[in-house]
Amino acid sequence: MREHKTIQQLQSEVDAYIGQFKEGYFSPLAMMARLTEEMGELAREINHQYGEKPKKSTEPDNSIEEELGDVLFVAICLANSLGIDLQTAHDRVMEKFNVRDKDRWTKKEEGE
Repeated sequence: MREHKTIQQLQSEVDAYIGQFKEGYFSPLAMMARLTEEMGELAREINHQYGEKPKKSTEPDNSIEEELGDVLFVAICLANSLGIDLQTAHDRVMEKFNVRDKDRWTKKEEGE
């Protein structure tokens, strides 16, 4: 069974990986471009599996899981380079959703 890592552990692991290279983190703008590129690759995979555009027989077999992993890695790089604690960012977003959007969606009845 694989170890479950906290967000802080993921950020530390990525920081240690990037820290071994002289180049370090790319600029925020370059990482935003890379994140956009990775999102495009994720969108392509989702479109192939769930949309109306099947893959060509010559296209490589990437997975949604792999593409989500790429998106996560670049998002962590961006956060690390800007000194953002993703746990804090996540907690703030969840608080916002739980307060602002608490009555926005139809809640399931107990037992559903």
